[in-house]
Amino acid sequence: MGTEDITATIQKLVGATEPYLIEQRRHFHRHPELSLQEYRTTDDIARELEAMGIPYERPLPTGLVATLRGTAAGAYGPDGQPRRRLLMRADIDALPVLERSGVDFASENEGVMHACGHDCHIAMLLGALRVLSHLTDRLSGEIRAVFQPSEENGSGAQMMIDAGVLDGVDGAFALHVWSEVDAGKISCEPGPRMANTDWFRIDIEGASCHGAMPERGTDAIVAAAEIVCALQTVVSRNLSPYEPAVLTIGELHGGTARNVVAGSAYLTGTIRTYSAEAHDRMPALIERICQGTASALGAEASLTEYTVAHPAVVNDEDAAARCRRAVVDVLGEDALASYRGTLSGEDFSMYLQHVPGVLAFVGCRNPEVGATWPQHSCYYRVDEGVLARGCALAARYAVDFLAD
Repeated sequence: MGTEDITATIQKLVGATEPYLIEQRRHFHRHPELSLQEYRTTDDIARELEAMGIPYERPLPTGLVATLRGTAAGAYGPDGQPRRRLLMRADIDALPVLERSGVDFASENEGVMHACGHDCHIAMLLGALRVLSHLTDRLSGEIRAVFQPSEENGSGAQMMIDAGVLDGVDGAFALHVWSEVDAGKISCEPGPRMANTDWFRIDIEGASCHGAMPERGTDAIVAAAEIVCALQTVVSRNLSPYEPAVLTIGELHGGTARNVVAGSAYLTGTIRTYSAEAHDRMPALIERICQGTASALGAEASLTEYTVAHPAVVNDEDAAARCRRAVVDVLGEDALASYRGTLSGEDFSMYLQHVPGVLAFVGCRNPEVGATWPQHSCYYRVDEGVLARGCALAARYAVDFLAD
């Protein structure tokens, strides 16, 4: 079967699979689960794999690993090891977001929502496995499909790696539906695509007193508010304007009663950077600013937690080129998008620390279906027509990778 024949076969199989993709996406959207709580999600994925006859293992309480063995000549050596092995990953967790999307398959788990498209990732990988299960004679090796928990917490990839999913793997591949890329387009350029991701906490200590006598204490909330503003200069006045970086405070907690000057408060936030130099400078810059600002107000502040969650997603040059060829093969030249990348983070980067690979952004922005809201929005929607495109790309990439 030549290149044109395999492309036509994939396109035909994906066309027949599209209703399944939408059905699965909507099912998982209705039943989202938070990081490390994806028990039903894992059970439902297992059920689908069993229906396809694809074996799997559950190395963790949530999440699983499926194996699709190729039957092409030379796919396995005399020692039983595959000629090539590709890891394909889908993240499966949801976010603590109260859904307001208005879709008729909205979350039935109140306060939890697939607001980042992981429901789509599950569906596309299941669909790709369904397609590829009909093409095992074209697979010159083995596919290891990883349905990974806890991406939003930044811990799932490393947990899976510790469980051995990278053993014997030659490359990695992932799809991510993305609201900043138009529906029908795919972005898979080489180099940095998503940012280094760090988390931090700052604790502020003042002195509580009666709210009517603020001069008798030291207001930790006022100090915290000043620190929030001062921290914005970490990026605006300490890094070059040509250096992409983001510092966001996501939480500010303080006080015990409305008529008591707060004696303590704390902030939590995240840092996103591309370069190693900017990444390495951040803890010292944050600590200097928070300590100095608090001191000026008579309070004390310290950087009590700083966690390096995961590094930047950097697409391998050869893997990205292969991905772009696969896009053109199954979707056409017009499907290629040029996208600058994002300072959002993704723990798929952990796999790329060990093997070359590529993360492809599957554009899902389409105003005609209300798909204009950003990732993590309570109004988040996707154009479901892109699921088939991502599925086709994944299948084509897998065939090409194992043939190389």
